[in-house]
Amino acid sequence: MNPSRRLLSALLVTLVCVVGALGGLVHTSLASPAADAGSATDGGTAASSADAGVEAVAAAGLLPPSVVPDRLKAPPIAGLRSLSAKEDLLARARPDGKGHLVLPDGRRLTVDPELQGALTKILESYEVPYGAVVVLEPSTGRVLAMAEHSQAQPGMRGLTTRAVFPAASVFKIVTGSALAEAGVSKDVQECFRGGKRRLTERMLEDGALSGKCLSLAEAMGKSANVVFAKLALKHLAPERLRHMAAAFHFNRSIDFDVPTDVSLASIPDDEFGFAQAGAGFGNVYLSPLHGALMASVAANRGLWTDPVLVEPRPGSAPAPAVDPESRRVLTAQAAAELTDMMEETVTNGTARAVFRQRGFQVKGAVGKTGTLADKAPFRDYSWFVGFAPRDNPQVAVAAVIVNEPKWRIRAAYVAREALRLGLERAPAHVAAPAAPAVAATGGSEAVDGGVAAPAVSATATP
Repeated sequence: MNPSRRLLSALLVTLVCVVGALGGLVHTSLASPAADAGSATDGGTAASSADAGVEAVAAAGLLPPSVVPDRLKAPPIAGLRSLSAKEDLLARARPDGKGHLVLPDGRRLTVDPELQGALTKILESYEVPYGAVVVLEPSTGRVLAMAEHSQAQPGMRGLTTRAVFPAASVFKIVTGSALAEAGVSKDVQECFRGGKRRLTERMLEDGALSGKCLSLAEAMGKSANVVFAKLALKHLAPERLRHMAAAFHFNRSIDFDVPTDVSLASIPDDEFGFAQAGAGFGNVYLSPLHGALMASVAANRGLWTDPVLVEPRPGSAPAPAVDPESRRVLTAQAAAELTDMMEETVTNGTARAVFRQRGFQVKGAVGKTGTLADKAPFRDYSWFVGFAPRDNPQVAVAAVIVNEPKWRIRAAYVAREALRLGLERAPAHVAAPAAPAVAATGGSEAVDGGVAAPAVSATATP
């Protein structure tokens, strides 16, 4: 990035932070996620050209619309608030006796009651401190399940749409997409020294390599932070990664029937901060609903699909036709490369163990794990986002689990069950395979198996 552009970007960041601290910026969605953000306008009368510039950049999603919390100093999960009774459509809906959930005004929800019940039962049975899972049809955006449970805060509602969970290595989907769009092959090799989990400035140097090398696809599967950080520095720039994050709807609102947080993503200009963000170490937050929509982009060969919770009324006018290309996030080729990378997670990477469990495999599943831990107080965040089957996607999922020092299940396990039951449309009485009783804390793990195993350290992000 040339010095003048770096200075302008730094000034814009400063202005956004100041305005955000005073109450946040007004932000709107672009007509097309793949549109050139440089053509966005602020949509209102600006007090000055500087204000107009800041609002336009924020509206395009290139900068956060409000101050991004520092996970180490002020983790947003500490300020969780429940949905109001009016906002909680799922709680207001009742079974109609015909396999549907219906609101008091007669509108029908897209949610499958049996799938919803089965997934809720899993979360409740394992008494997860915080857990949420979303299942949707990637081609239509119809939400099939929005299950949640909090043993730590009984009665908490709305976890599926709250962006209080660090995205961790799920953000590698954005980095991997940006690399694919930049022409970097999934087969390109990057050598590194040190472990795959930690990330230091010295690890980014090419000198005195240890001889350990991974392809981009292998690095996605094994969630190799150093490889992603090095490839981001070599082939991307902060602006390009910001554009890709905005295309995936980070820093932008998501139109949905239930209030949904904006998933905030801060991508620094300094070299090490940028490398950290590209590897999934940055201050980036994600809601489970948004995670499922990210997986849907790959499933839809690069197209974004808005989520749908309420079915149209019978006899209502059809929605206006929309040019599919206006929803393009990735080229079809880049989406195919991303899908290949995500397949590595399940076949040879961090979710291999849980997806190989005999009798509970999900044919053609692809996805991405994410794991991060806070130290004080200890919170172990685990993610899985993905879809199945890869060649004819029927369901996309996102699951997040927040555990305490002792835990029983993690997100990969829940997501696998969501994929399996979603594909089968299994009744609620179908039991998930048992997980070991309790796991104690310990060192970092190499594979996110999804069931009880040593907890990861705060530096690991598989």
